[in-house]
Amino acid sequence: METEIVIIGAGAAGIGAAMRLSSAGFTPVLVEALPRLGGRAWTVEAAGCHLDLGCGYLHSADRNPWTDLAQRSGVQVVREHPAWDEQYKNLGAEAAEWEAAGAAFDRWGERIIKCPPASDIAAEALEPDGRYNAFLQAMSGYISGDELERISARDYAAYDQASTYCNWRVPAGYGTLIASNVPLTTEIWLGIPVEKIGIEEKRLSLHTANGTLRPRAAIVTLSTNVLAGDSIIWPAALDPWREAARRLPLGNAEKLFFEITGSSPFEPETHVLGDLFNPATGSYYIRPFGRPIIECFLGGAGARHAARAGRDAAFARALDQLVNLFGAEVRTCLRPLIASDWTNTPSINGAYSHALPGQADARAVLARPYDNRLFFAGEATHGSDFSTAHGAYLSGLRAADEVIATLEHGV
Repeated sequence: METEIVIIGAGAAGIGAAMRLSSAGFTPVLVEALPRLGGRAWTVEAAGCHLDLGCGYLHSADRNPWTDLAQRSGVQVVREHPAWDEQYKNLGAEAAEWEAAGAAFDRWGERIIKCPPASDIAAEALEPDGRYNAFLQAMSGYISGDELERISARDYAAYDQASTYCNWRVPAGYGTLIASNVPLTTEIWLGIPVEKIGIEEKRLSLHTANGTLRPRAAIVTLSTNVLAGDSIIWPAALDPWREAARRLPLGNAEKLFFEITGSSPFEPETHVLGDLFNPATGSYYIRPFGRPIIECFLGGAGARHAARAGRDAAFARALDQLVNLFGAEVRTCLRPLIASDWTNTPSINGAYSHALPGQADARAVLARPYDNRLFFAGEATHGSDFSTAHGAYLSGLRAADEVIATLEHGV
């Protein structure tokens, strides 16, 4: 089947590209391996609530383009600071300990910006034998999905300096917002993974179980772990892009949701960290929007453990942490509800990208087009808003503009 433009991947980047191309009069074909739209943005309904198993916060919301898109489509945005920075009733440690841990994180962040380690290894900015280094590793897990030993200090600083740290929420679900913005003129193939990409004299060939597409141009929005992996047969000409993807691996992040039943000690819009001194600890957001839900966020080591041990073991571990903080009686009012498994999702294989030490420049390499026929987008290609849905969206707009310039003006 000959067509003009194919977009591989229907996440925030692919949808952003489709929006830009549609506004320019093109009708792209959007091919997605998953049986749904949204990619790593996925809202599900459980216990009568809309729950984001993927991205859930409009990061840098005051400049995030999804904020404007929500307003245009009448989707509510809650413009309140989340309770992340607070430990409800200082459970688990003295107030002074929580304050000192926060101060240690701030000092580490200042060192990353003002006097970054020559090695570019973020862990080398830790205080030697620092009392709160485990807490900083847990934070790295949430922010980057990996330990500080595998994080580029320069890459981290690029995100930190660009972020406004304004984080708002969408009660109907961030995934719902993103998926609802696919243009009506887009031809959508869901549940159809691309199996092989070929480069022919005048067209590309994209082989799928649904047939072969032969577009003039294609935008690739796949995760870096898929780009670097073997689930797709790639032409040798793309080896430099695949090598760049290997330098930008996906970290790990997972979510677990408990339903609260009956009476409980859980107050709306509160937060606890499970264990201040455990780098694999869960972070628990309690009764968001007043709902009878606890959202457990796992990053880095905690997320990898959940992926290895399985759903039941992950819920049991999280429940033990909540019991340690709130008391044994909460066992009777918490019911495991739903969990993500991004690590074991074949078309994604992780959470969001981070640069390995010394490899921050790989983002620019990955964003380059090949032969003005293959174009690359996705959060990993953004120089400062990587790991976010808005970074992915902006990269999709950029790639679409590159395609438009090529097809309309022969660039």
